[in-house]
Amino acid sequence: MPRRFGKCVAFRPFDNEDDEAMAVLLYPNPLKDSGFAVTRRAAAILRENGSTVLMGEAFQPSLQGEDICFLPPAQALARADQVVTIGGDGTLLRASAECIAAGKPVLGINLGRTGFLATCEVGELPQKLARLATGAFTLECRGLLQAEAGAGAWQATAVNDILLYGASRLHPMDYSVYCDGTFVCRYRSDGVIAATPTGSTAYSLSAGGPILDVVAPVFEVNAICAHSVNTAPLVFSASRRLTLVAEAENRDLVYVCADSNPPFALEPGGGVEITTATTSLHLVSFGEAAQFEAIENKLKRR
Repeated sequence: MPRRFGKCVAFRPFDNEDDEAMAVLLYPNPLKDSGFAVTRRAAAILRENGSTVLMGEAFQPSLQGEDICFLPPAQALARADQVVTIGGDGTLLRASAECIAAGKPVLGINLGRTGFLATCEVGELPQKLARLATGAFTLECRGLLQAEAGAGAWQATAVNDILLYGASRLHPMDYSVYCDGTFVCRYRSDGVIAATPTGSTAYSLSAGGPILDVVAPVFEVNAICAHSVNTAPLVFSASRRLTLVAEAENRDLVYVCADSNPPFALEPGGGVEITTATTSLHLVSFGEAAQFEAIENKLKRR
């Protein structure tokens, strides 16, 4: 099974032999971009740098008169060379499933609070969108997790994490961790997180987990509010197959979810199988150490 991690080479999505313009699909969050002010600005900068701007046809009434090509969403995504999300990390996560399936690189414009995935700040729009339009960037291949539960009844791919948690937080419950079929440990906790290197700065960090280099071929498992002073996060090779089991003696229902999407209820004693996915998310990057710049500027200085 191929494992996809690491920094990709410099990326140029088209050549100029046939004079085709780069096509960029804008994916705004209307709740974050009130009045579509940032969307309009981004579209203008991209057009100034020779790109064709695409959007889903549902946005046409709100952006009437703009020099934007409105298409049905599937057609717009198929035609796009790049996708630009406008919102925050949540907006990028919502767009990621379609972008991963279509093999489209993503750049996120951050209108949220932190922006570890959406790394382009509003003040950086002229510089970074000009580089996007000319292909002057690299791609980071972000490893994903694949999860399955209920004998295949639930399957999911996660950019950040897979989470097991109880229906009630009134008391801790027991969870067991198996690696390639071998028992590793048992947590008494509010839940368990399996996180990608990308997700290591999300919920897992809040639960005391380590920050992983996003290009490292590993993932981590971490307990949420463990009822023990001896509990430690675990880091596994990307080649491993993990099973997280919610013990049958637990008093409450246990759920599993991926990237905070709708959960799936596990049977008593049920578990979730987790492996590294064979696909990856390609994030547009303008620096070799963007993750560590974000840690310094967006975590340590808060």
